[in-house]
Formats: sequence, C-alpha cells, structure tokens
Amino acid sequence: MSAQPDHHAPVPLYAPAPGAPAELLAQLRADERAPQWAPAFEREWAAALEESRRTFSLAPLYEVVQDWQGRLASAPAVDAFVASGYDDSDFIDMAQLRGRRR
Repeated sequence: MSAQPDHHAPVPLYAPAPGAPAELLAQLRADERAPQWAPAFEREWAAALEESRRTFSLAPLYEVVQDWQGRLASAPAVDAFVASGYDDSDFIDMAQLRGRRR
C-alpha cells in the first residue's frame, strides 16, 4: 500500500513560520484563559499532527495555527464586548426566522 497525498485538502492561505506553534502555545499559556485554551490547542494540534501524518499534508497543522491565532487576536474585542454590558437581548436568530417562513 502506498501513501498518496491528499489533493483535495484545502490549500492554506499562508504557511506559518516554523516556530509559530510554539510561540502560539506560549501566548495561550500566558493568557487568562490558559486553563481552557492551552489544553484545547494541544488536543487540536495532536489531532492535526496525526491527520498530517496520515495524509502527508501540512494543511491540518496550518489550519490549527491560523484558527488559534484568530481566536487569540479576537479575544480582546470579545472581552470588550462582554465588559461593555451591551444588551443583545433583541438579537434575531436567523435560523429561527427561516423556520417560521416555511
């Protein structure tokens, strides 16, 4: 049995620097959410590593890094939104609206 590359894997927008996963994990460990985020990143990284070994593709690893970089980058905005006390009780659930039209 020969391993074939997965030609259907999505091509990442960019390749993270070789040290990006370690730097990202250090940032996650320094964040106040470290008790939840660091283990979650490590689980996702381990799963992506296994997928990469199976498929001979780095795309799963790149996706994990990109996803977590996005989460970490957007965390201050989310914190600010939550701290603002913004009343989102008038939020409209689009899925619920679509269900009513049927």
